[in-house]
Amino acid sequence: MSSTLTIGTWIRDRARLTPVRTAIDFPGRTVSYGQIDHDSSRLAAELTRRGLSRGDRVAVLADNCPEHVPLLFACAKAGLIMTPLSWRLAPPELAYQIDHAGAGLLVVSRDRMRLAEAALAAAASRPALREIEAPPEGDGDVEIDVDDDDPLFLCYTSGTSGRPKGALLTHANCFWTNLSIDHLMDVTTFDVVLQVLPQFHIGGWNVQPLLAWWKGATVVLEPSFDAGRALSLIESKRVTTMMGVPATYLFMAEHPDFATTDLSSLRMAVVGGAPMPEPLIRTWTERGVALVQGYGLTEASPNVLGLPPEYLFSKVGYAGKAYPHVDVALADQNGALLEGPAIGELLVRGPNVFAGYWQDPDATAEAMRGGWLHTGDVAERDAEGFYRIRDRLKDMYISGGENVYPAEVESVLAAHPAVVEAAVLGIPDERWGEVGLAVVVARSPIPPEVLIHWCRERLARFKVPRDVRFVDRLPRSGMSKVLKRELAASLVKEGKRAG
Repeated sequence: MSSTLTIGTWIRDRARLTPVRTAIDFPGRTVSYGQIDHDSSRLAAELTRRGLSRGDRVAVLADNCPEHVPLLFACAKAGLIMTPLSWRLAPPELAYQIDHAGAGLLVVSRDRMRLAEAALAAAASRPALREIEAPPEGDGDVEIDVDDDDPLFLCYTSGTSGRPKGALLTHANCFWTNLSIDHLMDVTTFDVVLQVLPQFHIGGWNVQPLLAWWKGATVVLEPSFDAGRALSLIESKRVTTMMGVPATYLFMAEHPDFATTDLSSLRMAVVGGAPMPEPLIRTWTERGVALVQGYGLTEASPNVLGLPPEYLFSKVGYAGKAYPHVDVALADQNGALLEGPAIGELLVRGPNVFAGYWQDPDATAEAMRGGWLHTGDVAERDAEGFYRIRDRLKDMYISGGENVYPAEVESVLAAHPAVVEAAVLGIPDERWGEVGLAVVVARSPIPPEVLIHWCRERLARFKVPRDVRFVDRLPRSGMSKVLKRELAASLVKEGKRAG
């Protein structure tokens, strides 16, 4: 018998209580709690009949769709590990993740089958293929003991070395992170949750949707984000809460229908991925919408900090305080914990913190030094205990809510025959928060468009640099490390002279 914190028990319990209630409202159809429980049990039986056993990985390459949900609960019931893959990635990137995960099955939506085939052509492994739209073929319930500490998700995060790492999140991680955010978001059985985040992100599960299905709410699930449609759905479906990145809310606010859309049902909108600019905060609050800002990372399942609506203007730029059941601290460069108001690396501890990196004990040990998760982010804590993120130790930047690690982009640029070396910086952008700027030392003259096209063929779109600048050399330290701050400063000076 499975432990009480396992996610498979959530849908069983909810289906027993409210079997006919709508769990998913998708374009053209709705799905009840009873149907999800029934389909997930049949699918769990099918997966075990295929030879998959507890701890095996099921990779998923699909757009947002209702079938994704019973697949997750099927993995939860069968003790399998769902490995979401981003359809924004290029085939070589997907091939690496499929191989590294050792996936026994690749579940693909029909619209992504061509991408899946290209990825498998570049992969060393050959997992079985299954269309996500195909109906479950198993019969009856599976009798598999699943423990709280068994992994449920294997989520790949970009790595500073240029290779992504697979973060293992357990059933208990998901239980505690949903329990903790509920203290701030207060999702109820009567809520209608708009879900526009991609299901290949842990935020697409653990920031409201799983909590909603635990509570018996209705999730209005969209295949993808469209600002005008999102506004229309808030009005027509009487959406009460949603989650997005700042760009989500910016595009909605810029839409011609924003001023006339009835937003009276929307009691709370959750913002993550990056701080929301104050003018955008005012745009939404003037429409009567309460905003909750926060901070998280995949390794923390992802929820860490939350800022209640009453602090929106007194704590602009802050991510808030730790959620219940989560401990946070700041450490100096030597790892010593800092007291009072301070600036240091943000550390996280609690039952939401991941089990480790898949097949990478060294990276796990490095991330979990001293019993704390070292986020790699520099944060500031004020006298009242509120935190804001100041910088990124890991050299990462965020574009439209997506993490981009320059090392990965730099390695692709360096592979071009005309490139001697390259450095990639994140620069401010009004729409996306940040975009990439590639600074290149070239062997011979080459148009910037050629390098951008080179990257487009090998990287996800959000990782492709927006612009390319050419220099004779990159500034370096005595240890030959590229001095990116100095490089950025020199580019700013050049821009001012050019202006």
